[in-house]
Amino acid sequence: MLDDDFRYYRAHQAELAAQYEGKALVIKCQKVIGVYDSELQALKETMRDHELGSFLIQMCSADPDSVVRTFHSRVKLSGAESPT
Repeated sequence: MLDDDFRYYRAHQAELAAQYEGKALVIKCQKVIGVYDSELQALKETMRDHELGSFLIQMCSADPDSVVRTFHSRVKLSGAESPT
């Protein structure tokens, strides 16, 4: 699912950058569902209504060679219970 969202971003990168250059985009089901000033803001806001792992956050850039960062980690959020 996230691979599809990333492919959507890459296929529409030029048009998205024309509108959202430098912004953090939240993409889910091949649609932009949020635009924020930072990745952290995008994460905090989007987690309110969407489950972690169900959306992609991508910094928008017109540069087709822009760096893509992938993080694989267990995440513990404040107030969240530890996995058993």
